[in-house]
Amino acid sequence: MRQIDQIYLDGKFVTPHGTELFPLYNPSTEELIGEVRLADETDAQAAVAAAKRAFVSFSKTSKQERIAILNRLSASFTARLDDLKAAMVEEYGAVRGIVDGLLPLAPGMFDAAAKLLESYEFSKTRGTTTVVMEPLGVAAVITPWNLNVVFVAQKVANAIAAGVTVVVKPSELSAIQTQIMTEAFDAADVPAGVINIVTGRGDVVGNVLTSHPDVAKVGFTGSTAAGQQIMRNAADTFKRLTLELGGKGPTILLDDADLASAVSAALTSGFLNNGQTCFAGTRILAPRSRLDEVHQAIESAMSAFKVGDPQDPATGVGPVVSQTQFDRVQSYIRLGQEEGARLLTGGEGRPDGLEKGWFVKPTIFTGVTNQMRIAREEIFGPVLVVIPFEDDDEAINIANDTPYGLQAQVFSSDPERAQRVARQVEAGTVLINRVFGDPEAPFGGIKQSGIGREHSIYGLEAYLEPHAITA
Repeated sequence: MRQIDQIYLDGKFVTPHGTELFPLYNPSTEELIGEVRLADETDAQAAVAAAKRAFVSFSKTSKQERIAILNRLSASFTARLDDLKAAMVEEYGAVRGIVDGLLPLAPGMFDAAAKLLESYEFSKTRGTTTVVMEPLGVAAVITPWNLNVVFVAQKVANAIAAGVTVVVKPSELSAIQTQIMTEAFDAADVPAGVINIVTGRGDVVGNVLTSHPDVAKVGFTGSTAAGQQIMRNAADTFKRLTLELGGKGPTILLDDADLASAVSAALTSGFLNNGQTCFAGTRILAPRSRLDEVHQAIESAMSAFKVGDPQDPATGVGPVVSQTQFDRVQSYIRLGQEEGARLLTGGEGRPDGLEKGWFVKPTIFTGVTNQMRIAREEIFGPVLVVIPFEDDDEAINIANDTPYGLQAQVFSSDPERAQRVARQVEAGTVLINRVFGDPEAPFGGIKQSGIGREHSIYGLEAYLEPHAITA
């Protein structure tokens, strides 16, 4: 059993002041696989102090110095990809197809930031005014357990490029991934205090970081409820915020779509990461004129989403992360039936042959209206709904009738029609005839899916402040 009893402060592995031990389980077996000693308020304060000291010199480093650091980070993360993949499979049940496809995005974040930095101009003159983009100060980076390594790399890469020092608070549920990732940071020879990592609870360490007067910026990925609390904590000191929050993404299947490929893509999006992805397409909007065909296409495509051991390359859906999440998802499956929706596939309980592990039957409801709770609330598990529409206008209205607005998808054989619909969908990102976005595009949400953007120049400038000097 693993014992993780160190955090990373001021360039060193140290024993935290906090003493609480948090258990780590393998969600595929429900077995206890380790314990992590959690940081507390004292550790969080020490991490901010270390980052503040390091900011004095790091904020003055040259582009070439930061590019060199980013290149070393990319190489260091690349060297640990196999270890990180194994940890993701064991620690939260990510299937091999996901880790093999998405985890290389982590070193890619450092590569992209280095490339952007080469051409980015920190000083521009317009008329009699010079605008200098200055690093904000200390940033708190708070990340969830799902794709934890990618989210940390994404935010830290932008901070390093901007000349900002960071305190990272990853989820306690991802402590094994965090340990390997911290070792990768340490191996990259980053100046002491530039990156500090404190694993702890959100209501302890998170509260300190998001209210601390010496923290200028918070970059957060997680639930909408947690994002609301962060905004409240940050208000007194007017912190800059980038919040990438929950979603209830629509996948619009227009009546001219190739249903076989579109439905397969819709299920891939909805069941991605075992249904535990904020940008998943969990509402499938289907033309009423082809609803029976959509149902048939779904039933045919479900064979590709085998539930089971995430180590098995044939597995399409692994377990959810915890007993708590399993119980939550089961409650929504019961709720959907109580609301009058019809089960097209799946249902309550574990899949046949899986007596242990927090495995959920991939479940799809039909006969759903957009006012049902299963259509409005983020479930965060492999549960999708099919909602019929009459025409493009109704599809757009249903898609936009949600408190969320993170990512949406449109499938059509007519590019102009797809563009016309996509432009009217209220979401930070709309994908046309594809499942995965462009890593060079800005990513983030509107409405209750967050504020601000990640990636490319938008992500970099989220860690910078314009300083106007007029002569």
